[in-house]
Amino acid sequence: MFSNLMAWIEQRLPLMDAMNKHAAQYPAPKNFNFWYVFGILASVVLVNQLLTGIWLTMNYEPSGEGAFASVEYIMRDVDYGWLLRYMHSTGASAFFIVVYLHMFRGMMYGSYQKPRELLWLFGMLIFLVLMAEAFMGYLLPWGNMSYWGAQVIISIFGAIPIIGDDLTLWIRGDYVISGATLNRFFALHVIALPLVLVVLVFLHILALHEVGSNNPDGTDIKKPKGSVAPEEQSKFTFHEQYTKKYDIVDAIPFHPYYTVKDLVAVVIFLILFCAVMFFAPEGGGYFIEAPNFEPANGLKTPEHIAPVWYFGPFYTILRIVPDKLLGAIAMFGAIVALFMLPWCDRGVVKSLRYRCTAHTVNLIQFAICFIILGILGTLPATPLNNMIGTIATFGYFGFFVAIWIYSKNEKTKPVPERVTG
Repeated sequence: MFSNLMAWIEQRLPLMDAMNKHAAQYPAPKNFNFWYVFGILASVVLVNQLLTGIWLTMNYEPSGEGAFASVEYIMRDVDYGWLLRYMHSTGASAFFIVVYLHMFRGMMYGSYQKPRELLWLFGMLIFLVLMAEAFMGYLLPWGNMSYWGAQVIISIFGAIPIIGDDLTLWIRGDYVISGATLNRFFALHVIALPLVLVVLVFLHILALHEVGSNNPDGTDIKKPKGSVAPEEQSKFTFHEQYTKKYDIVDAIPFHPYYTVKDLVAVVIFLILFCAVMFFAPEGGGYFIEAPNFEPANGLKTPEHIAPVWYFGPFYTILRIVPDKLLGAIAMFGAIVALFMLPWCDRGVVKSLRYRCTAHTVNLIQFAICFIILGILGTLPATPLNNMIGTIATFGYFGFFVAIWIYSKNEKTKPVPERVTG
């Protein structure tokens, strides 16, 4: 009876077929390495954020008068409320750690190049929505740093000519940051943005499974072992090529080979996650700042206003430009540049393994500049810090300019025709 029931459901809603296509039998390159675990880790953290967020909203009061007190109530009186709150706050930082590493892996192995441009764009949209989601959630504890951090970020929109003041007023919902601001941020944080995020993740996975995963060699695994003409490949989806049409020797089923490897990575990640959550949930003041344990106070400015660490690189770029409008343009330009990476890189070789030395140096200096900008974003704006930040900003944008220049006529190493083991 159970088999008949499952067959009846499968005929009308092919769940098993979808699971096989996008999970169990998905043809993955056989040479995935350590860098390919951060995608699944991002999914783990996303589930953590969604579930803990649901439970936190059950006892949270989105009002200027009750928000901070409700967080204290969750921490002190709700059964395991402290655990839920720290799982959520630690998860926010963990989300950005794995996403940044996931993006860096894509840059290392050229996962943004043809035919994966749309896959990269979906990933960048996820990153953009994630930043908005984190910013909205940062205000909700209604701590003093949350209040003043939101004040600084929202004021950026006031630099936009003509519409800036009206836009800022619309975002705040009031002439100052108040309960109205908190209420609309709460609605966006718990309803609108999570829905957009889940949809984008779904589209990201669909786009990935249509064109196939990249690999450390950057070699296309769709090449047939048999005698089928290359022009015939375009007639079938990637999954059909693997399961029906071609005998591809470069790929292996995702299950059980990579589910086992990913399970090991998930266990290690959870051990580290729990170590931070139980023994250092504030992250030394980087995950939760000390002023955020005080209620929001419009008359008491923190000694040093800084965003959470994961906004640090972009905040530094904003801060080092003296003009407010130009600083905002530079900050948003830093994000737009990442969107444009598939078109900045005009090379034909994907993987760092087979590209020129200049590209390796350029990518390393980009990573170093990004880390420096992130560190400076959490430090006071001294003349020395501003000078270092200016140099790092030139290095950040210089990466995109340089790759556009040298990638066109880049001298590369021979790329293997088949995926190496």
